[in-house]
Amino acid sequence: MLNLFTSISADGATTATFLISLAVALVCGGLTAAAAAYRSRTSSSLLVSLILLPAIVMTVIAMVNGNVGTGVAVMGAFSLVRFRSAPGKARDIVAIFLVMTAGLACASGYVAIALTITLMVCLGMVLLARIPMPGQRMLDLRITIPESLNFQGAFDEVFDEYTASHALRSVKTSNMGSLYKLTYEVELNDERQMQAFIDQLRCRNGNLEIALNRAEERSEAL
Repeated sequence: MLNLFTSISADGATTATFLISLAVALVCGGLTAAAAAYRSRTSSSLLVSLILLPAIVMTVIAMVNGNVGTGVAVMGAFSLVRFRSAPGKARDIVAIFLVMTAGLACASGYVAIALTITLMVCLGMVLLARIPMPGQRMLDLRITIPESLNFQGAFDEVFDEYTASHALRSVKTSNMGSLYKLTYEVELNDERQMQAFIDQLRCRNGNLEIALNRAEERSEAL
């Protein structure tokens, strides 16, 4: 019976064990990249990084191999990456932690643990991506109105009829103050009624510009 806690390099590191660990690290990276890209807008650079990062981490840790001085130097080098990185989504950060964990496990020869944790977490990521989460149906609504229209409560009847929730996020003047640009965050009762919703708004804003877009994904802090 396979023991997850048995290291393939328990009897000493060899070329074969290194190549096996390297291959498993790349597989773990590929699985994580596929799960991270599932139903999510993910940049190609992040996907490439997720694929290659476990192999790099595994090689670095294998080279340290108990040397305290080298370990401290590597820790300092990795800490610099934090200050050169833009904040990302929480889902992306989880994926990065997963591939680093897989790389560490492979460096110690625990390839079974690396594969198991990667498969389980990736499966969880895919399943959770299929479950509707609060906020996924939110839309950004931008309405342009003339300065003569009092926007406070001007669209409440339309919102009550077509939306499950709505909130005014920002107000901005335009065209030398003759126009207002309102930004709302709305959730429609039925997206098939989107055109009727916009038509009702047009009747109230003097047929000025209206834009309805998917809400932008924002970076979440952990």
